[in-house]
Amino acid sequence: MQPYMVNIKLSARTLTGALNPQNRGAADCYDYYFYRGWQGLIAYGCHSLVLVIDSKTAQTLQVLERHKANVVKVKWAKENYHHNVGSPYSLRLASADTTGKIIVWDVASGAARCEIQEHTKPIQDMQWLWNQDASRDLLLAVHPPNYIVLWNADTGTKLWKKSYAENILSFSFDPFDPSNLTLLTSEGIVFISDFSPSKAPVSSGKKVYISSPHSSPVHNKLVSAAGAKKALDKVKILITNEKPSAESVTLNDCLQLSYLPSKRNYMLLLYPREILILDLEVNQTVGVIAIERTGVPFLQVIPCFQRDGLFCLHENGCITLRVRRSASFISGMANEDAGDESKQNWQENSVLLHSFGYLLSGLLMFTEPDPIQELVYDLRSQCDAIRVTKTVRPFSMVCCPVNENSAALIVSDGRVMVWELKSTISGRSLRTSNLSVSPLYSPVSFCGIPVGVHQNKLPDLSLDNMIAGQGTMSNEEQLKSYCLQEVHLKFLLTGLLSGLPLPPFAIRMCPPLTTKNLKQYQPLLAVGTSNGSVLVYNLTSGLLHKELSIHSCEVKGIEWTGLSGFLSFATSTPNNLGLVRNELQLVDLPTGRSITFRGERGNDEPAIEMIKVSHLKQYLAVVFKDKPLELWDIRTCTLLREMSKNFPTITALEWSPSHNLKSLRKKQLAAREAMARQTVVSDTEVSSLESSVISLLQEAECKSELSQNISAREHFVFTDTDGQVYHLTVEGNSVKDSARIPPDGSMGSITCIAWKGDTLVLGDVDGNLNFWDLKARVSRGIPTHRGWVRKIRFAPGKGNQKLIAMYNDGTEIWDTKEVQMVSSLRSGRNVNFRVLDVDWCTSDKVILASDDGCIRVLEMTMKSTCFRMDEQELSEPVWCPYLLVPRASLALKAFLLHQPWNNKYSLDISDINYPEIENVKNLLQEQLDSLSNDIKKLLLDPEFTLLQRCLLIARLYGDESELHFWTVAAHYLHTFSQEKALSSKAGDTFLIQEKWINPLDICYDTLCENSYFQKFQIERVNLQEVKRSNYDHTRKCTDQLLLLGQTDRAVQLLLETNAENPFYYCDSLKACLVTTVTSSGPSQSTIKLVATNMIANGKLAEGVQLLCLIDKAADACRYLQTYGEWNRAAWLAKVRLNAEECADVLKRWVDHLCSPQINQKSKAILVLLSLGCFMRVAEMLHSMRYFDRAALFVEACLRYGTIEINEDANILWEMVPQVFI
Repeated sequence: MQPYMVNIKLSARTLTGALNPQNRGAADCYDYYFYRGWQGLIAYGCHSLVLVIDSKTAQTLQVLERHKANVVKVKWAKENYHHNVGSPYSLRLASADTTGKIIVWDVASGAARCEIQEHTKPIQDMQWLWNQDASRDLLLAVHPPNYIVLWNADTGTKLWKKSYAENILSFSFDPFDPSNLTLLTSEGIVFISDFSPSKAPVSSGKKVYISSPHSSPVHNKLVSAAGAKKALDKVKILITNEKPSAESVTLNDCLQLSYLPSKRNYMLLLYPREILILDLEVNQTVGVIAIERTGVPFLQVIPCFQRDGLFCLHENGCITLRVRRSASFISGMANEDAGDESKQNWQENSVLLHSFGYLLSGLLMFTEPDPIQELVYDLRSQCDAIRVTKTVRPFSMVCCPVNENSAALIVSDGRVMVWELKSTISGRSLRTSNLSVSPLYSPVSFCGIPVGVHQNKLPDLSLDNMIAGQGTMSNEEQLKSYCLQEVHLKFLLTGLLSGLPLPPFAIRMCPPLTTKNLKQYQPLLAVGTSNGSVLVYNLTSGLLHKELSIHSCEVKGIEWTGLSGFLSFATSTPNNLGLVRNELQLVDLPTGRSITFRGERGNDEPAIEMIKVSHLKQYLAVVFKDKPLELWDIRTCTLLREMSKNFPTITALEWSPSHNLKSLRKKQLAAREAMARQTVVSDTEVSSLESSVISLLQEAECKSELSQNISAREHFVFTDTDGQVYHLTVEGNSVKDSARIPPDGSMGSITCIAWKGDTLVLGDVDGNLNFWDLKARVSRGIPTHRGWVRKIRFAPGKGNQKLIAMYNDGTEIWDTKEVQMVSSLRSGRNVNFRVLDVDWCTSDKVILASDDGCIRVLEMTMKSTCFRMDEQELSEPVWCPYLLVPRASLALKAFLLHQPWNNKYSLDISDINYPEIENVKNLLQEQLDSLSNDIKKLLLDPEFTLLQRCLLIARLYGDESELHFWTVAAHYLHTFSQEKALSSKAGDTFLIQEKWINPLDICYDTLCENSYFQKFQIERVNLQEVKRSNYDHTRKCTDQLLLLGQTDRAVQLLLETNAENPFYYCDSLKACLVTTVTSSGPSQSTIKLVATNMIANGKLAEGVQLLCLIDKAADACRYLQTYGEWNRAAWLAKVRLNAEECADVLKRWVDHLCSPQINQKSKAILVLLSLGCFMRVAEMLHSMRYFDRAALFVEACLRYGTIEINEDANILWEMVPQVFI
């Protein structure tokens, strides 16, 4: 039976390689380069493409192609909003290129939602607004040279535009206050405090300047006090309102500016050899992470939210994690006795701790370290470095924003390396760490709830589940009493995605799918590279199947000898005589074994120009530049014929698809049947054996051909320099000259030939295509006017007469039956890349290798189109519920969260009556099956509480809004339930809150417990006092100490004012007032009257101080709120008021946040959670139509006994079955 071709279904895709230098910024996480979003996917730019990969399985899920220029920025949309059918989980991504175009993508479908263009210069920076209560579609972009523009990324509408005096390099949003924005400009920093989505900032912001840190004493060992003072004078004020001299400004060295998400009003500045931590309350450096003289410079820093840590990328590709040392440990270090060597080391380290020093009475003082001298970040873990070369260097890094326990590195050669952070329990005693590094301990809680040592948990789930927070414990006795274990962190390489090497490429698709190879067929593409290796890709998954290092020089061509092997040739650089070393290798793909096909031949001879394998894979023609043709037998690796020296010079060659194998098979089968009949005695035996013998012979047909070395007759044609066509026949060792056809006068020198069926096509140097119909004996010439025809190749498939032609400026696809062009691609017009090689992937898809280092599989239209992610066949299942349709994604979430119909949790969705098509149900089950075994174990654990489950699902979905809500809810539900249980015995409602040993981390700022918040603020002002370097810093420290009630220390600072200072008299009087203030009625009335008058006359801060002096902090908070200082009022209430008074202030703040002008209800709900107003939280969730969250929260409250059963609670409770059944 004649075999017919079968078209395998392959999706269009793009294989990418090395990056363009302009792609360095086209990757992103938080505010940085390439981006790993809350969706769990990584996106980065590669030339004009945007790649989306899964970090867990290191698979390319999507390649977005619509930009015409190099991509410079990529940003995933935030997920900080409540998700429902109207606002579903979706993969939205914004990318910007060097021409100023911004494209907002629907990544799942590969479609562009909108395109934005303001100017034609590269976008400097862009970010999605993180506060998404009002809108989740707002995108802020920096358009050069000095414009910031707010866009509606759903419609492409420009909302407002603002210009500034200096060129804007980048910007950073304050993660604690959406109205604060900081710009890094060419001359300094601009602080904007009135940012709003509704209108452009009115003011031009507060401009400050940055002085160079390069003369910092951390680079020079201190030899004398005079030398230290001279060095310190240059850097003691890092942020100043005065423009520094040109000599001291090296702002171009400032690589990055970013707020710290772990604590309010802190910012980092990244320099190549320093990371500077700034306290924005006093505009002073409070921490320095300096690299030694022989150390590797920094490239990028990503600050963490869950813990006060920094992921740092160095120039050698090493990623390090630094975690802030606890203040109590620094205090312990300072008070410990040490030997002479230790004291000397401490004195040397004090250079670092005092590098920005402080002035006392006009003298530079270096004293013994105080309890808190500096924010110190200890090195906790580091990964292996990469080998850096001219073309291989680290580009950027990304950290997982959901769990902050993994980082991915993108390298200039296209590699993506995923490093996961793992924690190991130390088996040694409690304090085994080096004295210079404080120990890290495992947290008390898992998924927000304290758990026992033997309870099932996953410590590597997230960073806050790996290590305890800074405020967990205060001394070692508490650590021992709670059986906390010391942990160590290490990086583990868990994913590696390799890209294509640098072009040029030589590509060749394996033989097409037929009915004979249907079972073992794989769509493999062989790619020959410039470094001599051959990469074999499986085009079903797009993953690298094998990498074979075969040659020592650039691979020029590849020809398959079957589905399991290929021939490849490479040529070295010509010597002075124009001779090269030719390498021709025969490779067995399953084993990777390769043999030198031509034996000892190949040294010092003319270069091989092409190799052509015959249709039946029997013979090989090797064409040289200035040497006669060689014909080889592929099966035996023997030379059949080396043509004579007077053989014509070949310009193009192609084998004929016709052969005599079919007739040979018939003759052989007839001979075997005759032999079989001669061995049979009777006719009855003949009839019984005839059918079985024939079938056995047919089964062994292919094998017998090879075993008996049957050589079928095959043909090939070639052309010489004059355009004459030669027809030769090869059969076994015999090579015969069959016919010669004179040249066509309309054709130039023939450069390539393609032959299929009765159609022969020739291309020449002038761009002419000549179509020969061999059966009708007619030809037709078509001038394409595109210059040299470099390659032509027919598509696979019986009766498929499509042909692809490659030119210097692109490609065309022709229908040879109709002799008309089907599609065309031209470099510079349709695309911005140049085509290097072409081939057919299937009967309806082509493969293009281009000079941008990419290989594209395209439809016959050759238009760059993105594919749907859910249509991809992946080698490993990927957990990504964002790929499901909205209703299915939400149904899967509900199934994982709550199963009231089951006595125990199940991960089998087959029994659920899902009212959608069956295919969607299968997709849901595939997502469930793709979960890791550790996650499945947690979900099926009957002791895994509802709150823990909500937190875990929020992490799995990358739902920022849910994650923050359930983190705060779990903490305070547990806290207030324990408090309620003990208050009935102790009679003190606020006892537990004040003594809680595992407070909410300071990253939640005013949501933390009052005692811990106050402790943190006192430590902060103490650090500010140590680092103060001028009178302005001293004054700010004094103000903070007065508000905190630290009057004794405030008086000391007031008395330090120099007599020459113009504020000397005022400070002396204030010191007297603070010291002599009494609680008598008349004095309080007078001070309160003065404070009220000062507030009325615009002296709000001074009036608030006076009110705090007479313990009228509640009145001070009301005045602050009246004048719009809501954050400051909340801060003051947390540090000065008792629980009841503080709750009153915060409840007024909640009402303000819920007002239509502010519309920050999500934050208001978190504040109510911290106050224990759980019933009001449930009602607000219900009024906001967050029905699923409200139902789960009410059930959690009832389980913890934190709300009473009443009519309102019953109404909310009835929602649970309606939402989840």
